[in-house]
Amino acid sequence: MPEFGTPFNGNKCDRKLTREELIRAIRFSLASEYEAIQFYEQLQESIDNEDAKKLLHEIAGDEKVHVGNFQHLLELIAPEEEASYKKGREEAVKVINGEDDDD
Repeated sequence: MPEFGTPFNGNKCDRKLTREELIRAIRFSLASEYEAIQFYEQLQESIDNEDAKKLLHEIAGDEKVHVGNFQHLLELIAPEEEASYKKGREEAVKVINGEDDDD
């Protein structure tokens, strides 16, 4: 799993997190959810037990919902970042549509 890299990793912090620490914690949570999705989907594809496959599919779907929860929380706490994400999405569309003029 990704490393949070703080002294309170796995423990309750003895103080309130700063805004910046909370943003980092949410990003860490997003990375963890994506990693969990990858793990459950790979495991599902690697087994024959149909009951386990169904349950792993359900669990991976739950993790995808958690991604949406954390993305929304990040947008609420750091709305200025949404502008960067939007710019990235717009640039991607231009590249895909052959409109990239940086070449």
